[in-house]
Amino acid sequence: MNNHVPTMRGAMTALITPFRHGEIDWRCLDALIDRQLEGGIDWLVPCGTTGESPTLSPAEQAQILDAVIARAGKRCPVMAGTGTNCTTTTIERTKAAQRAGAKAALIVTPYYNRPTPEGLYRHYAAVAEAVDLPIVLYNVPTRTGVHLDNDVVVRLREQFSHIAAIKHATGSVEGVTALLRRTDIVVLSGDDSMTWPMMAVGAIGVISVVSNLVPGLVKSMMASAMAGNHSAAKRHHRQIDILSSELSKLGPNPVPIKTALACMGLTEAEFRLPLCPLDEKANDSIEQLLKRLEILEAVPA
Repeated sequence: MNNHVPTMRGAMTALITPFRHGEIDWRCLDALIDRQLEGGIDWLVPCGTTGESPTLSPAEQAQILDAVIARAGKRCPVMAGTGTNCTTTTIERTKAAQRAGAKAALIVTPYYNRPTPEGLYRHYAAVAEAVDLPIVLYNVPTRTGVHLDNDVVVRLREQFSHIAAIKHATGSVEGVTALLRRTDIVVLSGDDSMTWPMMAVGAIGVISVVSNLVPGLVKSMMASAMAGNHSAAKRHHRQIDILSSELSKLGPNPVPIKTALACMGLTEAEFRLPLCPLDEKANDSIEQLLKRLEILEAVPA
């Protein structure tokens, strides 16, 4: 077992993957990582859906993970996105992440094939039997077409102590409340707009998309909430909620957040098909949103 795993709590960023002329922009990736660490982010989470993992080759995924771990060094632990809709492939990627030095693996429910609850249990159990790396379950039914029932989560947690956490991107405070009545698994919010409400019922962290853009704001909201400073937490939450809600209306993740970063000169608004750039109207909307929230002016030219 990995004996030096930092606590899975606080502000965690689901990193975008910067592209330039069809290739990974390594210099930009380094700069984005440095900006996250300067903003106080507690964990970095590369190679998830926000990182456009479905369009990355296995070699690119391995190279990105190596680069993030090397750049972060001892400053910040790294949680690798390793989940696929094939159990064998997920096991291979999770083993590779452990060898690379990742401190945990984020494993999304198998998408498209829509397994039964028993199939989901066997999928995660097979991965947990193959590695001793801490595992974070990832329940995001709107993206995968399948819901990870609390019964399955409780069963997995009881059998495998290194199934340590769950990223809850369901929007259901009731579901988190019911889950935490039955198990001690760590709950991480998977929806920026729901992080503070989720914390009210027991979540202790967020794997955030908007922290790509505003790492300091997400970190401040988490710190305020954990310190019981509710007025500050509410103020930060409202900003995050506006930003997350408005961006999500404009296109599928990570297109809006990457476009916002491009507006700030932090990356290119470049994607791999089937994702594509936003139209001019949506681009203008993002620029106006960043100005209204006083984010655009906060970044030096």
